[in-house]
Amino acid sequence: MVTIDHDAVLRARVLLLGSGRPSEAELIGAYRVLAEVSPKVYVPKLVDALLELRYQSRDPKVAVALAAEASRVARRMEAGLANRAERLRRALDAHQSALFALGRRAEGRAICEELAEAGRSEPLASALAEEGRFREAVELEEAAVRNGIPEHSFWSRVRRAANLEGAGLHDAASTVFRGLVEETRREAAEQRTALAILTWELVHFSRMRETAGDGAGAAAARQEALSVLEELANTGEPKNWSCILGWWRTLFVLSGRAAEPAASPESPMPPFGTELGWSREVRDRFLGMLPGLEVEAARLREAGRLPELVDVQRRISIRAAVREGDCPHLFEERFTPYFDEGVALARRLPDGDAARLARALTDRSMLLVAARSFEPAHADFAEAVALLHDR
Repeated sequence: MVTIDHDAVLRARVLLLGSGRPSEAELIGAYRVLAEVSPKVYVPKLVDALLELRYQSRDPKVAVALAAEASRVARRMEAGLANRAERLRRALDAHQSALFALGRRAEGRAICEELAEAGRSEPLASALAEEGRFREAVELEEAAVRNGIPEHSFWSRVRRAANLEGAGLHDAASTVFRGLVEETRREAAEQRTALAILTWELVHFSRMRETAGDGAGAAAARQEALSVLEELANTGEPKNWSCILGWWRTLFVLSGRAAEPAASPESPMPPFGTELGWSREVRDRFLGMLPGLEVEAARLREAGRLPELVDVQRRISIRAAVREGDCPHLFEERFTPYFDEGVALARRLPDGDAARLARALTDRSMLLVAARSFEPAHADFAEAVALLHDR
Protein backbone atom coordinates (compact mmCIF):
# COMPACT_ATOMS: atom_id res chain seq x y z
CA MET A 1 0.00 0.00 0.00
CA VAL A 2 1.34 3.41 -1.04
CA THR A 3 1.58 6.01 1.74
CA ILE A 4 0.44 9.41 0.50
CA ASP A 5 2.39 12.45 1.66
CA HIS A 6 -0.47 14.95 1.78
CA ASP A 7 1.84 17.92 2.35
CA ALA A 8 3.77 17.00 -0.78
CA VAL A 9 0.50 16.67 -2.71
CA LEU A 10 -0.60 20.13 -1.52
CA ARG A 11 2.74 21.69 -2.50
CA ALA A 12 2.53 20.07 -5.94
CA ARG A 13 -0.99 21.40 -6.52
CA VAL A 14 0.01 24.89 -5.37
CA LEU A 15 2.97 24.82 -7.77
CA LEU A 16 0.76 23.87 -10.72
CA LEU A 17 -1.94 26.42 -9.84
CA GLY A 18 0.49 29.27 -9.17
CA SER A 19 0.90 32.23 -11.48
CA GLY A 20 4.56 31.55 -12.18
CA ARG A 21 5.92 29.23 -14.87
CA PRO A 22 7.49 26.13 -13.31
CA SER A 23 10.65 24.70 -14.83
CA GLU A 24 10.54 21.27 -16.45
CA ALA A 25 12.30 19.80 -13.42
CA GLU A 26 9.72 21.37 -11.08
CA LEU A 27 6.88 20.05 -13.22
CA ILE A 28 8.35 16.55 -13.14
CA GLY A 29 8.63 16.71 -9.35
CA ALA A 30 4.99 17.77 -9.06
CA TYR A 31 3.77 15.17 -11.53
CA ARG A 32 5.66 12.41 -9.71
CA VAL A 33 3.78 13.23 -6.52
CA LEU A 34 0.38 13.69 -8.14
CA ALA A 35 0.73 10.55 -10.29
CA GLU A 36 0.37 8.54 -7.07
CA VAL A 37 -3.02 10.07 -6.23
CA SER A 38 -4.46 10.76 -9.69
CA PRO A 39 -2.67 8.38 -12.08
CA LYS A 40 -5.13 8.74 -14.97
CA VAL A 41 -4.51 12.49 -15.08
CA TYR A 42 -0.86 12.83 -14.11
CA VAL A 43 0.92 9.69 -15.32
CA PRO A 44 0.55 10.80 -18.99
CA LYS A 45 1.71 14.31 -18.05
CA LEU A 46 4.73 12.84 -16.26
CA VAL A 47 5.71 10.79 -19.33
CA ASP A 48 5.48 13.86 -21.56
CA ALA A 49 7.49 16.03 -19.15
CA LEU A 50 10.23 13.42 -18.74
CA LEU A 51 10.58 13.08 -22.51
CA GLU A 52 10.65 16.84 -22.99
CA LEU A 53 13.45 17.21 -20.42
CA ARG A 54 15.27 14.30 -22.01
CA TYR A 55 15.25 16.02 -25.40
CA GLN A 56 16.59 19.20 -23.79
CA SER A 57 19.40 17.41 -21.96
CA ARG A 58 22.92 17.47 -23.36
CA ASP A 59 24.22 14.92 -20.87
CA PRO A 60 23.86 11.40 -22.35
CA LYS A 61 23.73 9.77 -18.92
CA VAL A 62 20.96 12.12 -17.76
CA ALA A 63 19.11 11.44 -21.02
CA VAL A 64 19.23 7.69 -20.36
CA ALA A 65 17.92 8.12 -16.82
CA LEU A 66 15.04 10.34 -17.91
CA ALA A 67 14.07 8.06 -20.81
CA ALA A 68 14.27 4.99 -18.57
CA GLU A 69 11.91 6.63 -16.07
CA ALA A 70 9.57 7.67 -18.88
CA SER A 71 9.47 4.05 -20.06
CA ARG A 72 8.74 2.72 -16.55
CA VAL A 73 5.99 5.29 -16.05
CA ALA A 74 4.46 4.66 -19.49
CA ARG A 75 4.26 0.94 -18.77
CA ARG A 76 2.15 1.80 -15.70
CA MET A 77 -0.52 3.57 -17.73
CA GLU A 78 -3.84 1.79 -17.68
CA ALA A 79 -4.84 -0.15 -20.76
CA GLY A 80 -7.36 1.76 -22.81
CA LEU A 81 -6.16 5.15 -21.61
CA ALA A 82 -6.09 7.66 -24.45
CA ASN A 83 -2.74 7.71 -26.31
CA ARG A 84 -1.25 5.03 -24.03
CA ALA A 85 0.24 3.04 -26.90
CA GLU A 86 1.70 6.12 -28.57
CA ARG A 87 3.22 7.40 -25.33
CA LEU A 88 4.75 4.01 -24.61
CA ARG A 89 6.25 3.88 -28.11
CA ARG A 90 7.69 7.39 -27.74
CA ALA A 91 9.19 6.58 -24.35
CA LEU A 92 10.72 3.29 -25.52
CA ASP A 93 12.05 4.94 -28.67
CA ALA A 94 13.74 7.66 -26.61
CA HIS A 95 15.13 5.02 -24.23
CA GLN A 96 16.68 2.82 -26.93
CA SER A 97 18.15 5.84 -28.69
CA ALA A 98 19.75 7.10 -25.48
CA LEU A 99 21.18 3.67 -24.68
CA PHE A 100 22.71 3.26 -28.15
CA ALA A 101 24.21 6.75 -27.89
CA LEU A 102 26.22 5.49 -24.90
CA GLY A 103 27.22 2.28 -26.67
CA ARG A 104 25.00 0.12 -24.42
CA ARG A 105 23.93 -2.02 -27.36
CA ALA A 106 22.59 -5.09 -25.55
CA GLU A 107 20.30 -2.96 -23.39
CA GLY A 108 19.29 -0.83 -26.36
CA ARG A 109 18.45 -3.89 -28.43
CA ALA A 110 16.31 -5.27 -25.60
CA ILE A 111 14.30 -2.04 -25.54
CA CYS A 112 14.03 -2.22 -29.35
CA GLU A 113 12.54 -5.70 -28.98
CA GLU A 114 9.95 -4.36 -26.55
CA LEU A 115 9.28 -1.47 -28.92
CA ALA A 116 8.73 -3.93 -31.78
CA GLU A 117 6.20 -5.80 -29.65
CA ALA A 118 4.50 -2.44 -29.06
CA GLY A 119 4.09 -1.99 -32.83
CA ARG A 120 7.20 -0.12 -33.98
CA SER A 121 9.76 -2.44 -35.51
CA GLU A 122 12.01 0.00 -37.41
CA PRO A 123 14.51 0.63 -34.56
CA LEU A 124 15.04 -3.10 -34.03
CA ALA A 125 15.48 -3.67 -37.77
CA SER A 126 18.06 -0.85 -37.83
CA ALA A 127 19.90 -2.27 -34.82
CA LEU A 128 20.05 -5.70 -36.46
CA ALA A 129 21.29 -4.20 -39.74
CA GLU A 130 23.98 -2.28 -37.84
CA GLU A 131 25.30 -5.63 -36.63
CA GLY A 132 25.16 -7.27 -40.07
CA ARG A 133 22.16 -9.42 -39.09
CA PHE A 134 20.38 -8.65 -42.34
CA ARG A 135 18.26 -11.80 -42.61
CA GLU A 136 16.80 -11.17 -39.17
CA ALA A 137 16.09 -7.56 -40.14
CA VAL A 138 14.34 -8.76 -43.30
CA GLU A 139 12.26 -11.28 -41.37
CA LEU A 140 11.21 -8.53 -38.97
CA GLU A 141 10.21 -6.25 -41.84
CA GLU A 142 8.26 -9.02 -43.55
CA ALA A 143 6.41 -9.72 -40.30
CA ALA A 144 5.54 -6.03 -40.01
CA VAL A 145 4.11 -6.07 -43.54
CA ARG A 146 2.04 -9.18 -42.74
CA ASN A 147 0.70 -7.37 -39.68
CA GLY A 148 -0.62 -4.57 -41.86
CA ILE A 149 2.16 -1.99 -41.58
CA PRO A 150 2.41 -0.35 -45.04
CA GLU A 151 5.70 -0.49 -46.91
CA HIS A 152 4.89 1.81 -49.78
CA SER A 153 7.14 4.73 -48.92
CA PHE A 154 10.54 5.36 -50.50
CA TRP A 155 12.18 4.98 -47.10
CA SER A 156 10.65 1.64 -46.16
CA ARG A 157 11.30 0.08 -49.56
CA VAL A 158 14.89 1.28 -49.79
CA ARG A 159 15.54 0.00 -46.27
CA ARG A 160 14.05 -3.38 -47.08
CA ALA A 161 15.90 -3.69 -50.38
CA ALA A 162 19.16 -2.74 -48.67
CA ASN A 163 18.68 -5.42 -46.02
CA LEU A 164 17.84 -8.03 -48.65
CA GLU A 165 21.02 -7.14 -50.54
CA GLY A 166 22.99 -7.28 -47.31
CA ALA A 167 21.64 -10.81 -46.81
CA GLY A 168 22.83 -11.74 -50.31
CA LEU A 169 19.28 -11.96 -51.70
CA HIS A 170 19.97 -9.78 -54.74
CA ASP A 171 17.01 -10.81 -56.89
CA ALA A 172 14.58 -10.34 -54.01
CA ALA A 173 16.13 -6.93 -53.31
CA SER A 174 15.71 -5.97 -56.97
CA THR A 175 12.07 -7.03 -56.90
CA VAL A 176 11.39 -4.68 -53.97
CA PHE A 177 13.33 -1.82 -55.55
CA ARG A 178 11.79 -2.39 -58.98
CA GLY A 179 8.38 -1.89 -57.40
CA LEU A 180 9.58 1.43 -56.00
CA VAL A 181 10.89 2.52 -59.41
CA GLU A 182 7.61 1.60 -61.10
CA GLU A 183 5.61 3.60 -58.57
CA THR A 184 7.94 6.59 -58.87
CA ARG A 185 7.74 6.42 -62.65
CA ARG A 186 3.92 6.64 -62.49
CA GLU A 187 4.03 9.48 -59.98
CA ALA A 188 6.57 11.41 -62.05
CA ALA A 189 4.36 11.06 -65.16
CA GLU A 190 1.51 12.55 -63.12
CA GLN A 191 3.81 15.28 -61.72
CA ARG A 192 3.36 13.96 -58.19
CA THR A 193 7.07 13.50 -57.58
CA ALA A 194 10.34 14.84 -58.94
CA LEU A 195 12.05 13.52 -62.05
CA ALA A 196 15.27 13.89 -60.04
CA ILE A 197 14.08 11.20 -57.64
CA LEU A 198 13.24 8.90 -60.53
CA THR A 199 16.75 9.46 -61.93
CA TRP A 200 18.45 8.58 -58.64
CA GLU A 201 16.33 5.47 -58.27
CA LEU A 202 17.04 4.26 -61.81
CA VAL A 203 20.78 4.75 -61.35
CA HIS A 204 20.73 2.89 -58.06
CA PHE A 205 18.67 0.10 -59.62
CA SER A 206 21.27 -0.19 -62.38
CA ARG A 207 23.95 -0.65 -59.71
CA MET A 208 21.87 -3.35 -58.03
CA ARG A 209 21.44 -5.27 -61.27
CA GLU A 210 25.14 -4.92 -62.09
CA THR A 211 25.98 -6.42 -58.68
CA ALA A 212 23.56 -9.27 -59.34
CA GLY A 213 25.29 -10.03 -62.65
CA ASP A 214 22.41 -8.79 -64.79
CA GLY A 215 24.29 -6.61 -67.27
CA ALA A 216 21.31 -6.23 -69.61
CA GLY A 217 19.03 -5.10 -66.79
CA ALA A 218 21.64 -2.63 -65.58
CA ALA A 219 22.08 -1.19 -69.08
CA ALA A 220 18.32 -0.81 -69.55
CA ALA A 221 18.02 1.11 -66.27
CA ARG A 222 20.90 3.37 -67.27
CA GLN A 223 19.33 4.11 -70.64
CA GLU A 224 16.06 5.06 -69.00
CA ALA A 225 17.91 7.27 -66.51
CA LEU A 226 19.72 8.92 -69.43
CA SER A 227 16.37 9.66 -71.11
CA VAL A 228 15.01 11.23 -67.93
CA LEU A 229 18.17 13.30 -67.59
CA GLU A 230 17.83 14.46 -71.19
CA GLU A 231 14.30 15.66 -70.40
CA LEU A 232 15.59 17.48 -67.31
CA ALA A 233 18.40 19.07 -69.30
CA ASN A 234 15.97 20.28 -71.98
CA THR A 235 12.99 21.41 -69.91
CA GLY A 236 13.87 21.14 -66.23
CA GLU A 237 11.49 19.84 -63.56
CA PRO A 238 7.83 20.39 -64.56
CA LYS A 239 7.16 21.56 -61.00
CA ASN A 240 9.18 23.08 -58.18
CA TRP A 241 9.82 20.72 -55.29
CA SER A 242 10.88 21.34 -51.73
CA CYS A 243 14.22 20.01 -50.53
CA ILE A 244 14.69 16.43 -51.75
CA LEU A 245 18.35 16.05 -50.86
CA GLY A 246 17.56 13.22 -48.45
CA TRP A 247 16.68 10.97 -51.39
CA TRP A 248 20.04 11.65 -53.08
CA ARG A 249 22.03 11.25 -49.88
CA THR A 250 20.38 7.98 -48.88
CA LEU A 251 21.05 6.28 -52.21
CA PHE A 252 24.55 7.69 -52.63
CA VAL A 253 25.59 6.54 -49.16
CA LEU A 254 24.00 3.13 -49.73
CA SER A 255 25.96 2.75 -52.97
CA GLY A 256 29.19 2.79 -50.97
CA ARG A 257 28.37 0.01 -48.49
CA ALA A 258 30.40 -2.67 -50.27
CA ALA A 259 33.59 -0.62 -49.85
CA GLU A 260 33.19 -0.42 -46.07
CA PRO A 261 34.15 -3.00 -43.43
CA ALA A 262 31.51 -5.66 -42.95
CA ALA A 263 29.13 -5.03 -40.08
CA SER A 264 29.15 -7.41 -37.10
CA PRO A 265 27.82 -7.40 -33.52
CA GLU A 266 31.36 -6.65 -32.33
CA SER A 267 31.94 -3.90 -34.89
CA PRO A 268 28.60 -2.38 -35.93
CA MET A 269 28.27 -0.23 -39.05
CA PRO A 270 25.51 2.20 -40.09
CA PRO A 271 22.20 0.71 -41.28
CA PHE A 272 22.79 1.73 -44.91
CA GLY A 273 19.54 2.39 -46.74
CA THR A 274 17.99 4.46 -43.97
CA GLU A 275 17.82 8.23 -43.98
CA LEU A 276 17.10 8.42 -40.26
CA GLY A 277 17.61 6.00 -37.40
CA TRP A 278 21.40 5.70 -37.31
CA SER A 279 22.38 5.34 -33.67
CA ARG A 280 24.64 8.14 -32.52
CA GLU A 281 27.40 5.74 -31.51
CA VAL A 282 27.53 4.13 -34.96
CA ARG A 283 27.23 7.42 -36.83
CA ASP A 284 30.07 8.93 -34.78
CA ARG A 285 32.25 5.87 -35.43
CA PHE A 286 31.55 6.03 -39.17
CA LEU A 287 32.42 9.72 -39.38
CA GLY A 288 35.34 9.13 -37.05
CA MET A 289 37.01 7.10 -39.80
CA LEU A 290 37.41 10.30 -41.83
CA PRO A 291 40.82 11.44 -40.48
CA GLY A 292 42.29 7.99 -41.11
CA LEU A 293 40.89 7.96 -44.65
CA GLU A 294 42.40 11.37 -45.34
CA VAL A 295 45.80 10.13 -44.14
CA GLU A 296 45.39 7.06 -46.33
CA ALA A 297 44.49 9.24 -49.33
CA ALA A 298 47.63 11.34 -48.83
CA ARG A 299 49.77 8.19 -48.64
CA LEU A 300 48.23 6.74 -51.81
CA ARG A 301 48.63 10.04 -53.64
CA GLU A 302 52.30 10.17 -52.68
CA ALA A 303 52.80 6.59 -53.86
CA GLY A 304 50.97 7.21 -57.14
CA ARG A 305 48.47 4.41 -56.46
CA LEU A 306 45.58 5.93 -58.35
CA PRO A 307 42.99 3.11 -58.35
CA GLU A 308 43.06 2.79 -54.56
CA LEU A 309 43.12 6.60 -54.21
CA VAL A 310 39.95 6.92 -56.31
CA ASP A 311 38.23 4.40 -54.04
CA VAL A 312 39.33 6.14 -50.83
CA GLN A 313 38.29 9.55 -52.15
CA ARG A 314 34.82 8.15 -52.78
CA ARG A 315 34.60 6.92 -49.18
CA ILE A 316 35.57 10.41 -48.04
CA SER A 317 32.85 11.94 -50.25
CA ILE A 318 30.27 9.58 -48.79
CA ARG A 319 31.14 10.71 -45.27
CA ALA A 320 30.79 14.32 -46.33
CA ALA A 321 27.30 13.45 -47.59
CA VAL A 322 26.44 11.76 -44.28
CA ARG A 323 27.65 14.77 -42.32
CA GLU A 324 25.80 17.51 -44.16
CA GLY A 325 24.32 16.16 -47.40
CA ASP A 326 20.78 17.26 -46.57
CA CYS A 327 21.68 20.92 -46.04
CA PRO A 328 20.70 22.99 -49.12
CA HIS A 329 22.73 26.11 -48.22
CA LEU A 330 25.56 26.47 -50.77
CA PHE A 331 25.06 22.81 -51.57
CA GLU A 332 26.75 22.75 -54.97
CA GLU A 333 29.65 24.93 -53.84
CA ARG A 334 30.34 22.72 -50.82
CA PHE A 335 30.09 19.35 -52.52
CA THR A 336 31.30 19.83 -56.10
CA PRO A 337 35.01 19.84 -55.13
CA TYR A 338 34.75 16.30 -53.74
CA PHE A 339 33.20 14.99 -56.96
CA ASP A 340 35.36 17.06 -59.30
CA GLU A 341 38.42 15.55 -57.66
CA GLY A 342 36.96 12.06 -58.02
CA VAL A 343 36.47 12.57 -61.75
CA ALA A 344 39.88 14.21 -62.21
CA LEU A 345 41.64 11.32 -60.48
CA ALA A 346 39.65 8.72 -62.42
CA ARG A 347 40.57 10.39 -65.74
CA ARG A 348 44.22 9.74 -64.93
CA LEU A 349 43.63 5.99 -64.67
CA PRO A 350 44.67 3.66 -67.51
CA ASP A 351 42.13 3.26 -70.31
CA GLY A 352 41.29 -0.24 -69.13
CA ASP A 353 39.74 1.09 -65.91
CA ALA A 354 36.61 2.53 -67.50
CA ALA A 355 34.43 1.29 -64.63
CA ARG A 356 36.00 3.61 -62.05
CA LEU A 357 35.73 6.61 -64.37
CA ALA A 358 32.12 5.77 -65.18
CA ARG A 359 31.37 5.51 -61.46
CA ALA A 360 32.99 8.87 -60.74
CA LEU A 361 31.08 10.52 -63.59
CA THR A 362 27.84 8.95 -62.41
CA ASP A 363 28.44 10.13 -58.85
CA ARG A 364 29.06 13.68 -60.04
CA SER A 365 26.07 13.55 -62.36
CA MET A 366 23.73 12.55 -59.52
CA LEU A 367 25.21 15.30 -57.33
CA LEU A 368 24.54 17.82 -60.10
CA VAL A 369 20.96 16.58 -60.34
CA ALA A 370 20.64 17.28 -56.61
CA ALA A 371 22.04 20.76 -57.26
CA ARG A 372 19.56 21.18 -60.18
CA SER A 373 22.39 21.66 -62.69
CA PHE A 374 20.78 19.36 -65.20
CA GLU A 375 22.75 20.04 -68.40
CA PRO A 376 26.19 19.16 -66.98
CA ALA A 377 24.56 16.26 -65.14
CA HIS A 378 23.31 14.90 -68.47
CA ALA A 379 26.72 15.35 -70.07
CA ASP A 380 28.48 13.45 -67.28
CA PHE A 381 26.01 10.59 -67.29
CA ALA A 382 26.02 10.31 -71.09
CA GLU A 383 29.80 9.89 -70.95
CA ALA A 384 29.47 7.29 -68.18
CA VAL A 385 26.93 5.28 -70.19
CA ALA A 386 29.16 5.37 -73.25
CA LEU A 387 32.12 4.10 -71.21
CA LEU A 388 30.12 1.24 -69.73
CA HIS A 389 28.77 0.19 -73.10
CA ASP A 390 32.31 0.14 -74.49
CA ARG A 391 33.46 -2.54 -72.02
